[in-house]
Amino acid sequence: MVDHPVVLFSYGTLRQRDVQLSLFGREVTGTPDELPGYRLSTVEITDPRVIAVSGATHHPILRATGDPADIIEGTALHLSTDELAAADDYEVDDYQRALVPLASGLRAWVYAADHTVRSA
Repeated sequence: MVDHPVVLFSYGTLRQRDVQLSLFGREVTGTPDELPGYRLSTVEITDPRVIAVSGATHHPILRATGDPADIIEGTALHLSTDELAAADDYEVDDYQRALVPLASGLRAWVYAADHTVRSA
C-alpha cells in the first residue's frame, strides 16, 4: 500500500485531473473541506510550464483575512512527501505554503498569497 501522509488543501488547479496526472502520475483522492479566514483572488501566471500543465493564464489564489466568516471551499488531498515536493515545484513564487487548520479539524498545507493578516 502506498503511503500518503501529507494533507494538502486545494481550492484550484491542483484539483484538476490533468494537473494531478502531470504532477503526481495519478489521480489524487481527497475529501471536501473548508478553510476559514481567507478570501479568493486571482493571480496572473507567466510561467510557460505551469500554463502548459494547467491550461490557464490566471489561477485562483488565497489571501488571509483572519475573519472566520470568510470561508473557502476546497478538497483535502492526500499526498506523499514526494508529491508535495512536486506541488511545490509547480506553484509559482506568488504562492507561499503554510500549515493551516481546516474546518474538519485536519491540519493541511495550503498555498496562498500571504498567511499574514494585515490591518488597513
